[in-house]
Amino acid sequence: MRKIVLTFGLIAGAVLSALMLITLPWVEKIGFDKGAIIGYTTMVLAFLMVFFGVKAYRDNVAGGTVSFGRAFKVGILITAVASVCYVATWEVMYYKLNPGFADAYAQHMVDKARRSGATEAQIAERTAQAEKFREMYRNPLLNIAFTFLEPLPIGLVFTLVTAGVLSRKRRAVGAVAA
Repeated sequence: MRKIVLTFGLIAGAVLSALMLITLPWVEKIGFDKGAIIGYTTMVLAFLMVFFGVKAYRDNVAGGTVSFGRAFKVGILITAVASVCYVATWEVMYYKLNPGFADAYAQHMVDKARRSGATEAQIAERTAQAEKFREMYRNPLLNIAFTFLEPLPIGLVFTLVTAGVLSRKRRAVGAVAA
């Protein structure tokens, strides 16, 4: 199981990391909202490895059948490995390659409120939220926690669906459905 988890987790992590490295330098030009769409689309593509990893485990290790619990365990471990790669890449990018990201994103939050026709009170509230975001993001542990929570829900959904689909018992060839 360890080899499958590491193999498929690192493949998913490499996809997440590579596409983050490619797209982040352009995020201010394409816009933070479009950047988020690209980022989450990338996560969906990367977490397809959960399905392939659990399927490889079922077919090559478990003899063709796997319980929901075991499939979930394999899938969530693949998700965890991929998410750790994502976090590690982000931390390097945030602190070394793009240390002004939090400031630019905070400014984006305020500018977006202005463009949407927010009142001065709403803009002031958004400015306070942006400052709080900036301050929290300076704490490395919170930065890591927030970053880990970005891909985790998507990986969890893929894990649950994969465990449900692949844990079904195979019917014998020629068996009649009841």
